[in-house]
Amino acid sequence: QKLIIPNGSCPVILNTYFCQKIVAKEDSKIIHSVHSWDTPLPRRSITLAQMFIFKSLTIKSPEKQVMCGGLTTMRTDCTHGQEETKQCFPAQATLRGSLLDAVESQGAATWSGVDVRVVVQRVYSLPCRNQQGGGSAVPSGPDPSRVRLCLLVQDAYGMFSEVYSEGTILKDQQLEGKSCSLMGMKVLQKATRGRSAGLFSLIDTMWPPVMLLKAAGHGRGCEEVKTHVPLPSFCYILAAHPNVGQIDIIEEDPISKLYQPPVPRFLREILQTDDLSTRCSFYARVIYQRSQQREIWLMVTDVTLQMQDENNAGLPKTVPVCVAPSCVLSQEVLEALTQAAPHSFLFRDTLRAQGQIVCVERSVLLLQKPPLGVASSAPSCELTSPVKLSELDSVTQVNSICSVQGTVVGVDESTALSWPTCDLCGNERLEQSPGHRGAFFCGNCSRVVTSPLLRRHLQVFLDCPSHPQCTVKVKLSQTSISSLLRFAAGKDGNYEVKSVLGKEVGLLNCFVQSITTHPASCVGLEEIELLTAGRASSQHCQLP
Repeated sequence: QKLIIPNGSCPVILNTYFCQKIVAKEDSKIIHSVHSWDTPLPRRSITLAQMFIFKSLTIKSPEKQVMCGGLTTMRTDCTHGQEETKQCFPAQATLRGSLLDAVESQGAATWSGVDVRVVVQRVYSLPCRNQQGGGSAVPSGPDPSRVRLCLLVQDAYGMFSEVYSEGTILKDQQLEGKSCSLMGMKVLQKATRGRSAGLFSLIDTMWPPVMLLKAAGHGRGCEEVKTHVPLPSFCYILAAHPNVGQIDIIEEDPISKLYQPPVPRFLREILQTDDLSTRCSFYARVIYQRSQQREIWLMVTDVTLQMQDENNAGLPKTVPVCVAPSCVLSQEVLEALTQAAPHSFLFRDTLRAQGQIVCVERSVLLLQKPPLGVASSAPSCELTSPVKLSELDSVTQVNSICSVQGTVVGVDESTALSWPTCDLCGNERLEQSPGHRGAFFCGNCSRVVTSPLLRRHLQVFLDCPSHPQCTVKVKLSQTSISSLLRFAAGKDGNYEVKSVLGKEVGLLNCFVQSITTHPASCVGLEEIELLTAGRASSQHCQLP
């Protein structure tokens, strides 16, 4: 950091692990109320012997022994710029209770002879750095070569760190919510809000800590701090050394009381709040899924959105959730999503931004079961009746689903076509059979297909009462095409456009592919089949 002093002859370079900016134009009263302490705190002193770990250095002077011996108990919470927020933990938790002390004493070297007690707030996986810019067309799976297991930890002073861990170190331990000791760590980088907005959006959901105390040495017991506590402005990214790194559970440690589990909310409550760019957790049932470029779109709902009451006025009956490529999905979730059946999930720590819910880095999807740290009375998405969709209207958004009905007023003849498919395997690339007139050969089945199934592609324009000022174009499913053309065939077997005009279609379940407003208002829809028990999805998402 470079410090420029007014009227100074030259700037000053500060070699420090933490600098906090104070805006000079702020009201002096506000600055005093936020950055002042009830009583002066002792100055933080780190000796050169501590910085360079001179174990052979001895101090024979009694006064110096007292001074250096007290260094481990004299702490200033530099993280917050606020009164010290030390927890009510045993007095012997000296240097081992502070991540900042460990970082300052060890520097960039791998920690040696230092262990820090922390509580594990979250466990998640992140894509490796070289995988974040490209590669898979869908969110990452649990391939060890592509992802790393991470812990978001917090020490007794409220400071956070993200720990990159080797899978062998954890040994399948259930660490979330537990107190652990960190040994053999190494600092990778210092993260700030400006450089790591996603990480701090997760940290903010756990702030302020649930156990904040007055500064040590006030002669009082544990007492909750009532004053304003600023949000953390930085944290450290740590990595466990593959050889000496160690993460061990500490049983019955009071620091575990700092754990703040995710708090699931109902979807209606989330949509009715104005908290944008914040993390949220919820239970929901996936009723449709679709791959879009490098993303997966999941259409979800819960009991609150399916209710018919005045509280749901203006709210959709389903919500699209985008699963970004940076979100790592477990093998269990991947297998569930490849099944053509509805599943209920806990969407944990998703990000709500720009009117959408997105599963990003550090978001976790869990199949619905009593997850760790979530109360048994948490909201559930179990539905007892068939799912209903909102009807197409002026507030329908792209990449959502809706129901539509209307009258056919036109047909897109340029895209209308039909083709034969194998009646056994569904192969659409049949070849003319040279030895059998009018028959086809299927390369997949290695047989002659004498009775192929005919598939059609048909897009129609509808006049929809729910959206009268808009042109609605729908790509129909095979079932709807057959129903529409059932009595429209001519004597020669062909179909005339006028034979389908004026026919009523719907209700159709549709995915909103596009919405345009210029030069004219137009909505592009594709008819879909919702995921239901025992029924396959015609547009089911193919995942690795």
